[in-house]
Amino acid sequence: MGILKKNSGLFAIALIVIFCLIAFCYAFVVKKNSITAQSTAGLFQKQPEEAPEYPPGRFTTIIDEQENVLSMMSRAVYIGDEIYTSEGKIYRLDKVQGDRASARFLGMDPQIVAYNEFYASQEIPVINNNTSNKPSSPANFAIYHTHSDESYIPSDGADSINFKGGIYKVGMIIAERLRKAGMGVDYDQTPHDPHDNNAYVRSRRTAVKLLSNNPVAMFDVHRDGVPDPNFYRDKISGQNVARLRLVIGRENPRMSANLDFAKQMLTAVNNIHPKVVKEIFVGKGNYNQDLLPTALLIEAGTYTNTREEAERGVALFAEALPPALGINTASPAPQGPAAPSASTEATRGSWKALGWLLGMTVFAGLAFILISDGNLFNARKRFSDFIREIMPLVPRRAARKPELNNENKKNND
Repeated sequence: MGILKKNSGLFAIALIVIFCLIAFCYAFVVKKNSITAQSTAGLFQKQPEEAPEYPPGRFTTIIDEQENVLSMMSRAVYIGDEIYTSEGKIYRLDKVQGDRASARFLGMDPQIVAYNEFYASQEIPVINNNTSNKPSSPANFAIYHTHSDESYIPSDGADSINFKGGIYKVGMIIAERLRKAGMGVDYDQTPHDPHDNNAYVRSRRTAVKLLSNNPVAMFDVHRDGVPDPNFYRDKISGQNVARLRLVIGRENPRMSANLDFAKQMLTAVNNIHPKVVKEIFVGKGNYNQDLLPTALLIEAGTYTNTREEAERGVALFAEALPPALGINTASPAPQGPAAPSASTEATRGSWKALGWLLGMTVFAGLAFILISDGNLFNARKRFSDFIREIMPLVPRRAARKPELNNENKKNND
């Protein structure tokens, strides 16, 4: 009898260990964010090589069919690259010779035209279907810098400062304005020096880490290297502002989603603050945008603009982001725990699945006892002994939710 009891106890412990291992593995898989899991796998994939970026002062001039200057940028360009103007004109590069390229006009982009018409018809330039007065749950934005040395000569004294460029202060302005609007912001200031093409490989680790909080959008903030500050400078609301360029990598297999998002941001932001976003450039590379369909590379002015001009530009961009994304910021963001969301249903599903696992474990134990014993009466007795031993180890509902236990105790008092 003692041997039987000993075997029953060992069997119970073995089943408990097996169940706990299954439950742990299941919980890990279920609670792991699917986007983050895919992105972590993508961390080790070979990424497309980005188009070479030139040192400050060297740049490519792009002209249209009438030989008017269409754009300038401090990077190599290739046949097939495209430019989308703020009005919706599409140009595709069809000839590149050294630092000079020509582009052919393809027509008006129907999406940008439609967005412009939509925003122009709005009394309040907001995409917001929330008819209540309550603000939406605060969204989370992610910000980082692949080229963390980039700086602005008039304000920082150099075009590049290793590991602590003036670009950090530009990124901080975006973060501050979004937080002021009640948004959540993950601003990662990890440096990724030196300033080379492998910087995007290093910054990919940072981008993957930022995905863990499910950002609604992720911005890699840069500045350009065009020597003429007036190419980006414009007068907006009586102030000198460095305008922005949005850059999309065309070697991203999901590039169309990123481009759609860029078009929406260009039109929505410019409708609220005209001329802030200068253009969209679609060029060779990936820029880690395969990680998220709402990932953008932003160039805030150039190294010969003052940093303050760039800060004004990104401040206007950040102020327009929540309404452009349909986020109601009419009142301060709610404090305390967020309201239940779809994740609540996922949690309930997880507990239901764990219940199935427990049931399957018990069933397997009963079958094993029956087969090994060969006698139904003895098997039933051994199973009863097993249940009595395992029950104290199973957490009760009141223990899992102390707030209910405390409430009942308060009522009894």
